[in-house]
Amino acid sequence: MQLKRLMKEITAEKIYGEIEDTEIGAIRADSRIVGRGELFVALGGSNADGHDYVWEAVRRGAAAVVCERHTDGVRVPQIVVRDARRALAYLAAGFYGDPQKKLKIIGVTGTNGKTTTCRYIASVLEKAGKRTGVNGTLGTFYCGISLAPDLTTPDPVRLFRLLGDMLQSEVEYVVMEVSAHAVHYRKTAPIRFAACVFTNCTQDHLDFFGTMERYAATKKKLFSEGRYGFAVVNADDPLGVEIEKSCPRCKSYAIDGPADHFAVIREEDLRGSDVLFNLEDQLVGVRLRLTGRYNVYNALAAAACARELGIPPAAIAAGLYAVDRVSGRLESLGSVNGGEVFVDFAHTPDGLQNVLSALKERCRGRLLCVFGCGGNRDAGKRPIMGEIAARFANFSVLTSDNPRYEEPYAIISAIEKGYRTRSKNYVVVQDRRKAIEYAMRLLRENDVLLVAGKGGENYQEIMGIKYDYNDNAVIEEIMRKMHAE
Repeated sequence: MQLKRLMKEITAEKIYGEIEDTEIGAIRADSRIVGRGELFVALGGSNADGHDYVWEAVRRGAAAVVCERHTDGVRVPQIVVRDARRALAYLAAGFYGDPQKKLKIIGVTGTNGKTTTCRYIASVLEKAGKRTGVNGTLGTFYCGISLAPDLTTPDPVRLFRLLGDMLQSEVEYVVMEVSAHAVHYRKTAPIRFAACVFTNCTQDHLDFFGTMERYAATKKKLFSEGRYGFAVVNADDPLGVEIEKSCPRCKSYAIDGPADHFAVIREEDLRGSDVLFNLEDQLVGVRLRLTGRYNVYNALAAAACARELGIPPAAIAAGLYAVDRVSGRLESLGSVNGGEVFVDFAHTPDGLQNVLSALKERCRGRLLCVFGCGGNRDAGKRPIMGEIAARFANFSVLTSDNPRYEEPYAIISAIEKGYRTRSKNYVVVQDRRKAIEYAMRLLRENDVLLVAGKGGENYQEIMGIKYDYNDNAVIEEIMRKMHAE
């Protein structure tokens, strides 16, 4: 694509050099992978500044550079912009034919529940006969294609390439998770969402955002005027109430308080819930096959969004029922010695409490928990999660999660501080495989074991290296060994 044509996507403050005949073969924000004839976008960052690597990109063959400040001596065109991250998103969208203008994109944001809510919405749309794609923590899925996960919300070049591929595959709707980091870094800036859905806002990512106020304010930016066709927000969440008050074309959903869309839980067990939804006075009876009150919220968010999109009640009920599992989201792995084993991604205080409380209410024996916390992330939540586990679980095994560059025992020690304020019924087993096997061998009739924190992740990150690892695979291997004994 000609650089001159691509430049129509952004506003340049100043242009150095001639761009008339410059052809661009690809867009890169990483100087290490720039090739001949490609456009390098220099991004500022907390750990590295892309402007320090302009010369490297040029040596590798960059045909032009988009930057926030001029680099002396560079002999390729330099386009100076006010915000390089925003420019990158618009350039990527334009390079792949602006697929966001032709697709109906539904963005789901919130601390917890994004993945399941997206899966519910997509299932409902599919039951309504809509060709649908999904992008999020578990990867990208459309038209029989499954792509491995990158980030919750991919970086702009990958994101708009995926959207372009979906459009070529005649996808009509795309349901995507929008993380707070994605909003902060303007990854989705060119997208005007058909709908934006808000699930909740609880403690997470304070290592990055610093305070809950900044974290909440970032999520709220997704609901700025002009960013969406309509919004669906959780009115049982304080930030949801704020969003509803400040945003036009906003519909609310709730279980506890008044809302446009609400639910009555008629029956619950470990295998799901029987629920009656009132969707703006349209009653829809639904059987959910994912257990827990928080999954009723996720399903209600999806139902409310679908109702606003004009999806008929029968498709809503059928789509919600069709979701019998979401990888790593309170996923039942089977039983050992009469006890049930579940895996969940719960890695925040709110997430862990939601899952443990749901299991506790339906557990007729002891509730056991295996969990740890990630390294180089919000350290303040570690003792909080320890206290929550001690409050709900009869016994816990504290272990390693993704320690990254931290000492695993230092992370576990922080969890212990919170745990010991409530209980001393725990052990520490740093090796996650051994921790899970230890807990599984404690199971007896009617017990329930929750293995929390990693969910569907296929790696464990230690000192910057990602080792192959999956909780489900480990549990299934231990089950086979125990059943054979």
